[in-house]
Amino acid sequence: MTKSILVTGGTKGIGRAIIDRFAEEGFDVYTCARSTEDLNALEDEFREKFPSQKIFTMKADLSSKDEVFNFASEVKRRVVPDVLINNTGVFLPGAIHSEPEGNFETMMQTNLYSAYYLTRAFTDEMIRRKSGYIFSIGSIAGLTAYANGGSYAISKWAMLGFTKCLREELKGFNIKVTSVLPGATYTASWEGVDIPVERFMKIEDIAAYVWGAYNLPPFSVVEEIVIRPQLGDL
Repeated sequence: MTKSILVTGGTKGIGRAIIDRFAEEGFDVYTCARSTEDLNALEDEFREKFPSQKIFTMKADLSSKDEVFNFASEVKRRVVPDVLINNTGVFLPGAIHSEPEGNFETMMQTNLYSAYYLTRAFTDEMIRRKSGYIFSIGSIAGLTAYANGGSYAISKWAMLGFTKCLREELKGFNIKVTSVLPGATYTASWEGVDIPVERFMKIEDIAAYVWGAYNLPPFSVVEEIVIRPQLGDL
């Protein structure tokens, strides 16, 4: 039976790399993003490379609770995924004491609330099925305080706590839960900075670690994956 993966924010960056990695292993894919153009491009490339596999895409802004629910409902009409990747996120730099009004709400709604509500939409079915794997894509900023991290860091610390709680709640139902905590990874957020590209990790590196954790033996789980560039944090 074909396996399935749901990845939020799947058209770019780490989300896209994870989709590509799992698709290469035969997974059907379910994803969302805010850009219809990017979703259409993903579908076209996917169907060309993997004509025998399914892909479902939907335009959705997961900072909106209603859009999270709508997306979850559309996916559940088709499948309860074997793997759920909470990847949607946004980074707005700034210090807590001086960042623009609204930064906190935007990043908490996008980075944390989306994962909370989407995960809740699928856990009952995973529990009844007694199988599933949930990954939360966090950040080194959820472990270490950085200048100019502001509300982004707060949201990622909260994401780590959310994922730790999930791990405790779901371990008795044969559902694995892993926090993925990458350091500086070259994505669109870093384009234009005066730092050599070689100093960053590649998005494919993160996808490889997620795939490796997924493939561990059934009676063990990696609870946290901390990934840094070989030369350390920027």
